[in-house]
Amino acid sequence: MKCNVGSIERKLRIVAGLAIIAGGIYFESWWGAIGVMPLLTGSTGWCPAYVPFGISTNRRCDVKDKSTTE
Repeated sequence: MKCNVGSIERKLRIVAGLAIIAGGIYFESWWGAIGVMPLLTGSTGWCPAYVPFGISTNRRCDVKDKSTTE
């Protein structure tokens, strides 16, 4: 897996995931389980939804990938 999520986006995803989970716990709702996805994608740095579209917000991995392909 190539990292395709930038550092700022990773931090935002982790915070959003924790907030969604906390909201689900507070309101006693299963909707809080949705927070697991942004939490996982933020902690791993890889988003499967970006792959089909070729999106990457991680500049460091883009530079590494370009230098290795040339």
